[in-house]
Amino acid sequence: MTNFEGVVPALGEALTKRGYEQLTQVQHQMLAPEIIESDLLVSAQTGSGKTVAFGIALAPNLLDDNDKFEFTDLPMAVVVAPTRELAMQVTRELTWLYAPAGGKIVSCVGGMDSRDERRALSRGAHIVVGTPGRLCDHIKRGSLDMTLLRAVVLDEADEMLDLGFREELELILDAAPEDRRTLMFSATVPKAIATLAKRYQNDAVRIKTTAEQKQHVDIEYNAYTCAPDDEENAIINVLRYYEAKNALVFCGTRAAVNRMTSRFNNRGFSVVALSGELSQNERTHALQAMRDGRARVCIATDVAARGIDLPNLELVIHADIPRNPESLLHRSGRTGRAGRKGVSALIIPPAWRKRTDRLLNNAKIEATWANPPSAEQVKAKDNERLLSDPNLIETPSENEITFAAQLLEQHSAEHIAAAFIRLHQKGKSAPEELVDLATYKPAPREKGKEVQQTLREDFEGGVWFSLSVGRNERAEPRWLLPMLCTAGNLSKPQIGAIKITAEETYVEIKPDAVEGFVKSVGEEMRLERGIILTQLAEAPVVTVVSRDKPGRFKDGPKGDRGGKDRGRGGDRRSEGRGDKKFGDKKFGDKKFGDKKFADKKGGDKKFGDKKPDWKNKSKEGEGDFKRDKSKGEKTWAKSEDRKPSPKADQGKSASVNAEEFAKKKPKDKKPKKPKKAKTKINWES
Repeated sequence: MTNFEGVVPALGEALTKRGYEQLTQVQHQMLAPEIIESDLLVSAQTGSGKTVAFGIALAPNLLDDNDKFEFTDLPMAVVVAPTRELAMQVTRELTWLYAPAGGKIVSCVGGMDSRDERRALSRGAHIVVGTPGRLCDHIKRGSLDMTLLRAVVLDEADEMLDLGFREELELILDAAPEDRRTLMFSATVPKAIATLAKRYQNDAVRIKTTAEQKQHVDIEYNAYTCAPDDEENAIINVLRYYEAKNALVFCGTRAAVNRMTSRFNNRGFSVVALSGELSQNERTHALQAMRDGRARVCIATDVAARGIDLPNLELVIHADIPRNPESLLHRSGRTGRAGRKGVSALIIPPAWRKRTDRLLNNAKIEATWANPPSAEQVKAKDNERLLSDPNLIETPSENEITFAAQLLEQHSAEHIAAAFIRLHQKGKSAPEELVDLATYKPAPREKGKEVQQTLREDFEGGVWFSLSVGRNERAEPRWLLPMLCTAGNLSKPQIGAIKITAEETYVEIKPDAVEGFVKSVGEEMRLERGIILTQLAEAPVVTVVSRDKPGRFKDGPKGDRGGKDRGRGGDRRSEGRGDKKFGDKKFGDKKFGDKKFADKKGGDKKFGDKKPDWKNKSKEGEGDFKRDKSKGEKTWAKSEDRKPSPKADQGKSASVNAEEFAKKKPKDKKPKKPKKAKTKINWES
């Protein structure tokens, strides 16, 4: 049994069972006698064992001098974590650490059934681990009583402030007793953390590990510069080059996560996604797939990936550059944990070079600048892994020797070795051909426009090949191109146009690469999926089939549909117009301004010479025009000759209207039915 001096015996037993041989630096600093009762503000690198460190620091306060816990109705310590994944991870770590002491750990996180959590709290718990929001809910509902609390731990405090949990943290700390012990653990200590510590801690001891002052020795930082359009291709090559057991790709948005997940799935990678739109059950299944090996690549956003712990995570790729040094450290800290080695790769377009330099300098990180692994480097790495495969070193069994002899009788050693190579490469995505930055020039921009520049010049005199797969078999360049590069040992610039028809696909190959292409494919001229390759003597004539309505542009040029003239889109020529050509009428004989306004009759009149006299219009002697409908002529008529308008009767007296009204026969009205008499009921009788 390993002797951990200063550690509570029950916890020392748990560490030994877990396989610990020595404590990390931050864990060892928790054993100093002068800080057993003090508040702590600890800053240490991610993956340095902070969870076990504060577990060791809490033990003297929770156990006193006892080896085991006594039953308690109310919790003795509360641990606050920023995310659900980190809270569940802390719960698992504290469970095995306090198991020999009989400690009961209860988790309270969002996404879980709060009724089950309330029942667990009512049965009693020594340590409660939760997220800020869910802990506040239990405090407000009265299901979490903190009157007997001895210690509060804020794990990853800087992340909780970044996520906007300041109010929740203040509510939790205000609900705890004033004589409690407060421990804050964080990878960095910005000004906001220092302010929070000053308000809620009493003479806190600042613990700063020496490893924090320098770069994480277990993480290798690489900065890969690539063309803006080659970022995802560079990520594919990095994944293929390292072939890590688990890899984590960070994106800036959910849309980028969804897009990259879809593309990597199509390329044959086993991928899971982590973003804020997933439920807790979906997140748990995704992480479990990474742990048990069903998935190798996890694509996530910053918020969704905070706090996750994957034991076999060997590679972290930053598809989008982190916003600040703290985010870079938190992202990269997912790998290189507990003494294991890891790689942190940054994918950087040329325009982001200076900004990334400042980011690395502020984070005190020295990165190796290089180009992403090329397709040749990826293939060379595959061959290196194949030569060092343990199966080639192990001693074969008798059954294997017998079967190997049968294989050698039926096939040559070269064929058997080639089959072994194909089996080793089966299921692996083909590496991408990347644009050389030495020849890459950014596209020139005009005001308000973006001019697209071609990175590869087209070649002439290419040799055409036909493939026995077409659109009916879902032929697409996105999988045809990698297949041709792999089978024919080609690079992207050596492949020209690709024309896909319903039954066949035609591919143009650069003339100087044809010989090597045919040699690599082999005499049978067969590719993957049973596709047959045939060399053509000349360029194929491909008829472009329109996807519009049937019959359009089928038998002739535009306008000639071989049937009735349907008007629009057909032959619009009519009789009398076909001989007249456009442009017969010449312009220029008449100059602008030849016709003057004064030449027109009435041009001498000026506006406003005669004003209408509306008041005297109806005087005697005046008249107006009236039209004779039979002759269509206008004649002059005096006012008294005109017929009165129907509205003239409005001025007559009321007596005349009364007489006319009396002469009119009243309309016959239907007699009203007599109402039925209501029968009264004598209730007294």
